[in-house]
This record gives sequence, C-alpha cells and structure tokens, in this order.
Amino acid sequence: MDIEIRRAAPGDYTPLGEITAGAYLDDGLLDFGESDSYLGELRNVAKRAAAAEVLVAAEGTRLLGGVTFVPQGGPMADIAREGEAEIRMLAVIKDARGKGAGAALVRACLDRARTTPGCMRVVLSTQSSMHAAHRIYERLGFTRAPERDWNPIPELDDIMLLAYELTL
Repeated sequence: MDIEIRRAAPGDYTPLGEITAGAYLDDGLLDFGESDSYLGELRNVAKRAAAAEVLVAAEGTRLLGGVTFVPQGGPMADIAREGEAEIRMLAVIKDARGKGAGAALVRACLDRARTTPGCMRVVLSTQSSMHAAHRIYERLGFTRAPERDWNPIPELDDIMLLAYELTL
C-alpha cells in the first residue's frame, strides 16, 4: 500500500469527518451511539483544522484516515501542558487497518512535534478498548502515563481515558 500523508484540504473535511465518526461508531467507542454529543466534534474537521493541524492518509485519491496534531495547546488540546504537543482523533477506515496508515499518521505527528520549537513531549488520550491503537503507540515508543488518565464526562463514572506520552 502506497500511503501519502498530507495536510487535509477543505475538500477532505466532510469525508474525513465521516471516516472519523464512522470509525468511532463502528468500533462502539461512543457511549451514546448516534446520539452521542461527541459525534459532532468528530465530524467537524473544519473546526479542528482552524485550531490545529489535520493530517490525512491517502492512497491516490482515496482517503484512508486522519489525525489531528495539536502543536502547542489551544482549544483542541485536552491534556497537553507547556512544551507538549497532542495527538487527537486518530481514525482509519476498516479495510486499511493493519496496513500502516495509522502508524504513518502517528509518525507524521511525531515528525511535526520534533520541529515544533520548545516541544519536548507528545501526549495523547485513548480508550481502554482501542487495543490496535495502543499497539501502534507502544511500537512507536509511547509509554502509559496513568497519572494523567482522565474522565472527559465527570458526571459518568465509567468513562476513563488512558494517557500515553513520548519524550522526544
């Protein structure tokens, strides 16, 4: 598979939003399914692109997936602190999984972090059930940071996001 990683263009926003939302829905990652309020955030690539860098993986003209790279805090950062970049919303279509698209997207974020002035670490949050993503992160050198685990919806006790970090 010949995978190109590039910055998302405005014409990619709608299809990437559907890829991202579809991945989270199909994998059962949204507690409230189609009515989950986070679904709108997953679909709103234009909002992400205005506040961070959205990257896509493509094979020719076919989008395989995408990720949001947050270089220095801002409205798209969930857990990044000063000197940290953050990776968010990694998603790859089912038939491209296991073929390197997800890892290529994460590597592209790491490359960007290494060229971001003052960036010393990359952080991310993931759900406990995202085992394939955990394997990618660990293979690329991320380690668990359990002291940074957090609950994005405090009124619901059963949602806990796991934190990973990689020191550059």
